[in-house]
Amino acid sequence: MRIVIVGAGEVGFHIARRLALESKDVVVIDRDPEALSRVSESLDVQVVNGSGCSPLVLAEAGVEGAEILLAVMNNDESNLVSCLVADSLSPSMKKLARIRDADYDTYHGVFRDRAPHIDTIVNPEIEVVKTIVRLMTMPGAVDVGEFADGRVKFVGVYLDESSRLAGLRLSELSAKIGKQCPLIAAVVRDEELTIPRGQDKLMPNDLVYFISEESNLHDALAVFGKHPEPLHRVLIVGGGRIGLRLALHLEKMSIQVKIIEKDHDRCVELAERLNKALVLDGDGSDQGLLNEENIRDMDIVVTLTGDEETNILASLLAKRIGARRTITRMNKFSYFPLMTMIGLELAVSPRLSVINSILQHTRRGKVLSMMSIKGEQAEVMEAVALKSSSLVNKPLKDISFPQGVLITGIIHEGEVTIPSGNSIIRPDDRIIVFARRQAVAKIEKILAVELKYF
Repeated sequence: MRIVIVGAGEVGFHIARRLALESKDVVVIDRDPEALSRVSESLDVQVVNGSGCSPLVLAEAGVEGAEILLAVMNNDESNLVSCLVADSLSPSMKKLARIRDADYDTYHGVFRDRAPHIDTIVNPEIEVVKTIVRLMTMPGAVDVGEFADGRVKFVGVYLDESSRLAGLRLSELSAKIGKQCPLIAAVVRDEELTIPRGQDKLMPNDLVYFISEESNLHDALAVFGKHPEPLHRVLIVGGGRIGLRLALHLEKMSIQVKIIEKDHDRCVELAERLNKALVLDGDGSDQGLLNEENIRDMDIVVTLTGDEETNILASLLAKRIGARRTITRMNKFSYFPLMTMIGLELAVSPRLSVINSILQHTRRGKVLSMMSIKGEQAEVMEAVALKSSSLVNKPLKDISFPQGVLITGIIHEGEVTIPSGNSIIRPDDRIIVFARRQAVAKIEKILAVELKYF
């Protein structure tokens, strides 16, 4: 599979890295020699120096023989033009574009049905707001993915030192809990991800990933000592485009919102566009201001400025003063492993959100949705099993899966099943597959050979 990536920034680089690890034929286009040098020195991919909007450059990159074009430059209009030119050179090629400006929100369908015929438009701001809302409404969760139209949740929680599960083997959980235990798919300990077996123990501070039906989610969280908390008041630090989108969403949920923004003109604009939110002109990292706004009364503080150092400082300050929970916007992927060490468990990244959204559309097989676990360590994919698949009509225990692969959910005729070894996948069932990074390419080949590719 040849994939052409237009844009060698952070998003383009990390997408290229993931695809190169899976032995995809990747070509990266950018007019910045330094950005291309970073790509060529770090990754086994082809690079082309030039404008991704140029028909000559796109032709040099082999766009006419490519299956997918990913337009992820920092400029929305450049991404649109790149897709338009690519559409004229290779109309049958699948095209994905990153578009951030809210002015284009209502035109996504138009761009799909008419030129430039973009198959999928991904807005990182919309995706990150979805992530923030999921984290807000799920107590104790530090990572949340939704599958089967939201009916299945894939959740990551930290195991507290006082947890009744600490020190128990997985095989002992059912006896300890006294009811059906959630399916534990992965455990992250010291930043290393493993798929645990029955004899493996859960230890304090482990990041435990489990899968649950939405209807059983509160019971599943309670197993780990996490209980629902009311969400009434939210403080947002940073009134940029993401902050505004989040505030508008929370207003629809009838949640009290305050926004702190240090740019006076932007404060005026926010006040005009929001109906109920209180807009404060000030610095979100000012301890005096946070005290004045009774930070202890806030259910959650979300720091969304464009500067991650400011976000980290504001979140740490909010926690020190007494905020119950914080969510911190991050841009630099290298900061993520450090967050837990400094006491900030919840972090979100628009770049990571858009990478996850784009990667699901580069998968072979009928992949409906996807999420990454701990950066590049693992993936969870939702796919459809077709009649021709070797996965159907036999117990899971009789199927030889690649090492590091686990079927974590089966949706049959709308009914969700957390599978056991005796579970059987039927034609047209949706399956939820957990795979370690080393096994992603192998499971993708199974999906490509056995499932329809489109």
